[in-house]
Amino acid sequence: MKADIHPDYHEITVVMTDGTEFKTRSTYEGESLRLDIDPKSHPAWTGVQRLVDTGGQVAKFNKRFAGFGLK
Repeated sequence: MKADIHPDYHEITVVMTDGTEFKTRSTYEGESLRLDIDPKSHPAWTGVQRLVDTGGQVAKFNKRFAGFGLK
């Protein structure tokens, strides 16, 4: 097996959306990983829809299709 081809595998801290933390091992290059969506906030697990607008995409969509009214 070739030497020095694998990334560093070390302990990191994962921070959930509600602020809880846990430690795990990963090849992620930082010391901590902050999640934007996790099982406590994702609609697939909670059953509650929540709008996450990344970069104003929803606003852009609403502006573009504002003239189309549902009848």
